[in-house]
This record gives sequence, C-alpha cells and structure tokens, in this order.
Amino acid sequence: MSERNPYRIVGNTVRAQRKRAGLSQEQLAEKADVTRNYIGEIERGEKRVTLDTLAKVAKALKIRVAELTRDI
Repeated sequence: MSERNPYRIVGNTVRAQRKRAGLSQEQLAEKADVTRNYIGEIERGEKRVTLDTLAKVAKALKIRVAELTRDI
C-alpha cells in the first residue's frame, strides 16, 4: 500500500492519537468495543474501517472523527 492510501493515513493518525492518549491497543480496543487485532489492522491500514467503527474509535480517544481523517 502506498503512503497516500487513505486507510494507511487514518491508521497512522489513530496510532498517533492512541499513543498521545497513553493507551495500549488493548485499552483502546476495550474502550471502542472492538478487538485488539482490529485496532492493529486499522493502524496498519489493512482494514477498510467503517464510519461507525471510526466514530467508536474517535469517541474512545475523546476526539472528533474529523481529527482522524484530516490528512486524507
């Protein structure tokens, strides 16, 4: 996947925001009600994350979805 891949860009942003929040993948997954593996796949840009899931991740990170998608 190229670096301009929107899923990779969102994944990198999710990872950065998760680390900024001081959360492990497992902690974020629990807060977002998804599996840790799914968070890993999102962060690596391997999943075509839905808007519903993106909203759950953003809520768990206490940020807006727009912050996760701003660099697309």
